[in-house]
Amino acid sequence: MKNIIKNIFILLVILVFILAFSSSYSSLNIDNLAYVSAIGLDYSDDDKIQVSFQFTPPVTIESGEKPEPFINTVVSSSISNAINLMNSYLGTPISLSHCKVIVFSEQLAEQGISDEVYTLINDTQVTPSANIIISKCEAKYYLEETKPELKNLISKYYETFTISSHYTGYTPDATIGDFFNALTSKTREPHAILGGLNAESKELKNSDLQQDSTLIASNASISGQNGSENFGIAVFKSDKIVGELSAIETVAFLNLKNDIDRFLVSVPDPENKNNLLDIYMTPSHDTKIKVYTSNQTPYIEINCDFTGRIYSMSENSKYLSPEVLDSISKSCDSYLKSMFTDYLYKTSREFNSDISSIGTYALKNFFTTMDFENYSWLDNYKNAFFKVNINSSVKSGMLITQT
Repeated sequence: MKNIIKNIFILLVILVFILAFSSSYSSLNIDNLAYVSAIGLDYSDDDKIQVSFQFTPPVTIESGEKPEPFINTVVSSSISNAINLMNSYLGTPISLSHCKVIVFSEQLAEQGISDEVYTLINDTQVTPSANIIISKCEAKYYLEETKPELKNLISKYYETFTISSHYTGYTPDATIGDFFNALTSKTREPHAILGGLNAESKELKNSDLQQDSTLIASNASISGQNGSENFGIAVFKSDKIVGELSAIETVAFLNLKNDIDRFLVSVPDPENKNNLLDIYMTPSHDTKIKVYTSNQTPYIEINCDFTGRIYSMSENSKYLSPEVLDSISKSCDSYLKSMFTDYLYKTSREFNSDISSIGTYALKNFFTTMDFENYSWLDNYKNAFFKVNINSSVKSGMLITQT
């Protein structure tokens, strides 16, 4: 009798599990989901948004061919409704768990994107590490033109394209999770990657192309299969874009955030005023930031130390001289001081946006959170004054100096 009851109990438990999870093995089976690689958000009339979903079909062993991504677009009153409509259109649930990039058009960012960011971050499928890009063209067009040349899958490209920030400094690693945190912060403002179409897509003339010091998305002298490019930073005040930063200004930003390994600068050659020297700079220590808030005009002191190595060499060995290297180091000091100072005053005076999180260094000057909030750091940042101290030590790039 006891064995009969035990067997009945086991059968009931098995039946309950089968009923509970049967749907998971059907509609939510991994083979029955449509995975989104990227999302594009554009402004539409009548207070609606255009949402573009970029899908990557699964790789089939039989064909062995690289699957081509495709884009479906829907106009709706919200992202949630757009997802619901797309689920119905495809006849299968879409999954945002593999979404690596979220692109907003510049036009939409000018209207404010807090609602969209809050909706996405509230979706448990959206990973906070997904990069956020502000496109100078339509987000849908940006996704259509993104054709990675060295990656078999576009999702792999989206996962790795920001790695260059550590060794070039021209593109930040800006995520939607960090954007959301900055939106709710009292010490800093949000920022995003600045994207656009490259010179080949826009057919820019040589006269339209910019110097490295003002390089920004959509004007780089690059031609290739990939029609999109990412250079610079989109600067926000709260949830609205208020300006753009060039590639070299992005280098300054990443140094202040201590989020860069090395970067290349072109500085005047003290031995030849008509020549520029390409020098790879490496931070020797983390950037030191001090903030003084004794009055309503913040005073901010920046201290940076770098080691440099000359990369542009000629047959002339004059750069081996200690005197010349010392002169080049001073040239680097002057160039970097100007670069950092211009960046800081541009973000404060022109944009009034502390995207560098300098406000976090000001917190220790206040006894309570209320005192800090009463100081209104995010509004006072436009009144700040800066002092930048740079110490560079440049070595020759010739291998003979390495012994």
